[in-house]
Amino acid sequence: MNIIALSIKFAIKLKVSTMDNIKAQITIKDIARALNCSPSTVSRALKDSKDISKETRELIKNYAKVHNYKPNFLAQNLRMSHTHTIGVIVPQIVHHFFSCVLDGVEKIASSSGYNMLVAQSDESYDKEVNIVHSFLAERVCGVITSLAKDTTHYEHYQELLDNNIPIVFYDRICTGVNTERVVVDDYAGAFSAVEYLIQTGCKRILFYTSPLHMEISKNRRNGYMDALRHYNIPFNEDMIKICDTREKAIAITSNILEQDQQIRPDGFFAINDETASGILYSCKVMGIKVPEEVSICGFSDGVIAQSTDPKLTTVEQHGKEVGECAVKTLIEKIQGKAPKNRIVKTNLIVRGTTK
Repeated sequence: MNIIALSIKFAIKLKVSTMDNIKAQITIKDIARALNCSPSTVSRALKDSKDISKETRELIKNYAKVHNYKPNFLAQNLRMSHTHTIGVIVPQIVHHFFSCVLDGVEKIASSSGYNMLVAQSDESYDKEVNIVHSFLAERVCGVITSLAKDTTHYEHYQELLDNNIPIVFYDRICTGVNTERVVVDDYAGAFSAVEYLIQTGCKRILFYTSPLHMEISKNRRNGYMDALRHYNIPFNEDMIKICDTREKAIAITSNILEQDQQIRPDGFFAINDETASGILYSCKVMGIKVPEEVSICGFSDGVIAQSTDPKLTTVEQHGKEVGECAVKTLIEKIQGKAPKNRIVKTNLIVRGTTK
C-alpha cells in the first residue's frame, strides 16, 4: 500500500475516532436530564456554587466525572466575548412609566458608549424567556429587566448569570435571583396616598391591585394596610380587588358603586393611573360626583393622570430616574464594581380627584 493510501486510511480512522469521542461527549443538558434537574443547577454545581446544596453538588460532579464531562471552552469563550450592547426588557413599551425608564436608560447608556437592544415581553412569561435567549445569542454585556405579570419561574434569568451576564431588575423585581435591583419606594408611596385619602375624610377605601405574587403589589398592599391600621380603620379582604387595567376597572366598579351609600366605598386607591381612570369613568357613567362623593388616587403620574377630567391625584414614580439608576448600576457591575440596590423616592401629586 503506497504512502497516500496509508495516509487516507489513517485520516479516515482518525475522523471516525474523533466522531466517536464527540458523540460520547456529554453536555450540561445531558447531565440535567439524567439527574432530573435544571441546566442552570448543573452549571452552578460544577462551578461549586454555594447556592446549591453540598449533596447535590457532589452528585452532579460525580456523574460528570464518571461520564467524562468536559467543559465546552469554545462556547465559553463565545459567551465571554460580549458586545458593547445592553439588553433591556419592558413589559409594555406604551406604558408611561416604562417609556420613561427607557428614556433614562438611553440617556446614560449613550453617554457611556453603550448601545441598547430593547424588547417588549407584552406581559408574557414565554415571550420573556425567548427574549432572554435572544439576548444570550446576541452576547449582550448586561441586561436590565422588569418581570412580566405571569412570570413566577426564573431559570432563564439564572441562565444569564451562569453565562457571566449581569442583570439589574427594576420596578417588578425578582427575589429568587441574587442580583441588583432598582425600585421606587412602593410602600411609602402607597402609605402616603391612603393616608391622604383618610385625612381628607375617606373611611371605606378599596385597593385595586396587580396579582399579589408580584413584589410591587405586596409592598403597595402593605403600605395601604398599614395606613388603615395607623388610623384605626377596619379592614377586610373584600376591600382588595385584583384589578390593574382600565377595562377591568370599568367592568367591576359599577357593581361596587351600586351598593347602598352607607356601605359603598368613598375612596379608591389604584395600582396605576390606567386603573384609576377606569374607576373615574364608572363614577361618571353612574352620576357619582368625584371628589365630592368618591375620591380616587392612582400611581405613576403619566399622561393619563393629566388628561382626565378632573385630573388624577396620583403617586409620582420618577421613571426616568429609575432608568438612569438601573443603567448606572449595571455599568458598575460590568466594570467589576460592587453596586448597591437603589430605592427611588416617590411623592404624592394632589389634583382634582381628591378633596
